Amino acid sequence: MTTPENIQLAIPEQLHRGLKNRHLQLLAIGGAIGTGLFMGSGRLVSVAGPSIIFVYAIIGFFVFLIMRALGELLLSNLGYKTFGDIAKDMLGPWAGFFVSWNYWFSWVIACVADITAIAAYCQFFWPQLPVWIPALAAAALLLLLNLQPVKWFGEMEFWFAIIKIVAILALLGAGVVLLITGFTHNGVQASISHLWDIGGMFPHGLSGFILGFQMGVFSFIGVELVGTAAAETEDPRKNLPKAINSIVARIMLFYIGSLVVIMSVIPWSELQAGKSPFVQMFLLAGFVPAALVMNLVVLTSAASSANSGVFSGSRMVFGLAKDGHAPRKLSFTDHRGVPTRAVLFTAVLLFSAVPLLFAGDNVATAFDFVSTMCATLVLFTWGSIVVSYIVYRRRYPERHKASRFKMPAGRVTPWLILGFFVFLLVSFLYSEATRWATIATPIWFALLAIFWQSRKRKLIREGRPLTSSIPTIT
Repeated sequence: MTTPENIQLAIPEQLHRGLKNRHLQLLAIGGAIGTGLFMGSGRLVSVAGPSIIFVYAIIGFFVFLIMRALGELLLSNLGYKTFGDIAKDMLGPWAGFFVSWNYWFSWVIACVADITAIAAYCQFFWPQLPVWIPALAAAALLLLLNLQPVKWFGEMEFWFAIIKIVAILALLGAGVVLLITGFTHNGVQASISHLWDIGGMFPHGLSGFILGFQMGVFSFIGVELVGTAAAETEDPRKNLPKAINSIVARIMLFYIGSLVVIMSVIPWSELQAGKSPFVQMFLLAGFVPAALVMNLVVLTSAASSANSGVFSGSRMVFGLAKDGHAPRKLSFTDHRGVPTRAVLFTAVLLFSAVPLLFAGDNVATAFDFVSTMCATLVLFTWGSIVVSYIVYRRRYPERHKASRFKMPAGRVTPWLILGFFVFLLVSFLYSEATRWATIATPIWFALLAIFWQSRKRKLIREGRPLTSSIPTIT
């Protein structure tokens, strides 16, 4: 007898390549511009002052190298669908299990934080609206969007990215005009000299500079989405290198350029940690309508980040299910190539943001805790890419030699990146605000280790391989 279950089982378990070049390019840009830049940069400026420019430049440099390593790995074998596939192929089944589940978890908690932020942003426009209503609506909308074919995800992120790009370009244009015309606020004239004339570029010394790296890493979470989307991208050999190589220009313009303009128009000491410096600049300049629009942009940025998180997390769970590392039913796709059950499994956890909103004044503290944990977890993900690259060079020297998209200075840079990660972990432990979240993170990995042993025994008992095979497509 034909049942809904049998119908579902008959559907091929394959993702469709529905993302076009323009989707991938804008996804790469959108992944590099998120809530961390629009909102988190206010806190960063308050602790690091103008040295935040160097913080973003340093993190951006290493992120670019990580993405180059990821790009070479993905193009060395088009059978790789995610960096979880790369980890299990290069490091073993356990690594694929840990990397994929870790990345899924990091996006789930980031999405919960984004939905919490969406509820807070909505209060700017509707102060009397109960916060649980926009949170519930956002979670439901994200679920609906991700149940559509991947091309719809690409279209949504395409337009989300366009909005963010236009907003930042508008800010850059307005800031340049204010500098040229000698805009004055509270007797202080706009000048690029504000970057160094208020306590220098390191007003809080080395400690402030180090503290800036904590939220700085969170700002870049999502840039690796290009790698997650590669499995659903048309002509990845042509489009993936373009997206990755443009990262440096994006960081220079969107991160460094925008903050240089903001701190030139408004002395960094006047920026408030809990508010978006983008909104503050327009308000202080008297552009109230522009400030309202920027608040709307910040709102859509949080929605974009959460949308990307559901997409990426569901694809990780889909891969885990195909490997036998998650329930088999999560590996089903519908006739459009959408992993519907993986989407439902991931998105349903977003509704946990609703009770979180009733934490009252503790929400801000919870957001700091979550953002730090996300930053720590993503270091593990990025680290797996780097270690996999080291193994790849040793195991497949012929692939590396034939690669047309090599990582720069591939013998040395992976070790520099790993050394930088050690510095970042030390910086997370440096401040009490981020120390406990960093210390709590190993608990998650301990739970993963227990879960892995359980799944491993089950697979062995059933006579199944510890992971699925990866086809070699060169």
